[in-house]
Amino acid sequence: MRADRVFAYGATAGLIGDRILGDPRRGHPVAAFGRAAAAVERSLWCDDRARGLLHTLVCAGGAAAVGALGARAVRSRPAAARIALTAAATWAVVGGTSLGREARAIGGALAAGDTEVARERLPHLCGRDPQALDGQQMARAVVESVAENTSDAVVGALVWGAVAGVPGLLAFRAVNTLDAMVGHKSPRYLRYGWASARLDDLAGWPGARLTAAAAVLAGPDRRGAVRAWRSDAAAHPSPNAGPVEASFAGALGVRLGGTLAYGGRVEHRAVLNGEEGRPVEVADIERAVRLSQQVTWLALGTCVAARLLVSRLQIPRTTKRGRRA
Repeated sequence: MRADRVFAYGATAGLIGDRILGDPRRGHPVAAFGRAAAAVERSLWCDDRARGLLHTLVCAGGAAAVGALGARAVRSRPAAARIALTAAATWAVVGGTSLGREARAIGGALAAGDTEVARERLPHLCGRDPQALDGQQMARAVVESVAENTSDAVVGALVWGAVAGVPGLLAFRAVNTLDAMVGHKSPRYLRYGWASARLDDLAGWPGARLTAAAAVLAGPDRRGAVRAWRSDAAAHPSPNAGPVEASFAGALGVRLGGTLAYGGRVEHRAVLNGEEGRPVEVADIERAVRLSQQVTWLALGTCVAARLLVSRLQIPRTTKRGRRA
């Protein structure tokens, strides 16, 4: 069976597995990678970009190598084994179901008026300082996190899986995890995490644009999504979160962005969809989760179709005698 079909069947099975099973409560492969990356950091850390680059290469390269070895091990096996490996890798790296569950749990607490429970759960979803947020601000933070993580935790992985198979799936999630661990602008990681942050920007670029485009197609307000993407995305400090959050804001008809608080550090960001949108309400959390799910399946269809098309357009290899290989 051709590699494009293996990806199509395997990625679909992996997403279905994530939808049914979600993330395991114990022994998650991404958590194991995080522990390994933390051990590497303890050995290498220095307030230096070169050391940070080495950390990134060791961790992301190691994840890609594991994927390549796994793919090589099943290369000569029946197609079912290759599909199963792709499905397992896809399930391991995507996190759409857990993203939706956490968002809905916070939304349920906010709807019940229990802001303390919502504050306790918010750190599971994003890095905001929950004590600095009221109910409406927490609802906005959840919608923003759903939008951004749809790209980071799902669509970006599918894109790189379509490009490079199992190694692409694992490497992308490794890069994304490294960015979450060391890529932020704290005094400890300003230099050491520079390489991880820049690589995450590069790796996430195509997935973010695909996420934004899918939000335009799947959202209830297509024109609003396009307008907000075009007018406001560039004002966001992140080159990838900007298009995603702006398109979600326009599609849902809400305002995102503004003043944020991270561990005592306050940031004043541009408002996305500010002219046309309204303040986020608790009910918008469910709307954002549903949009995220629709974006996920649209992105899968796009990645599968693109992989199949590229495979068909490839010029057949020839042997020295001119016959097809």
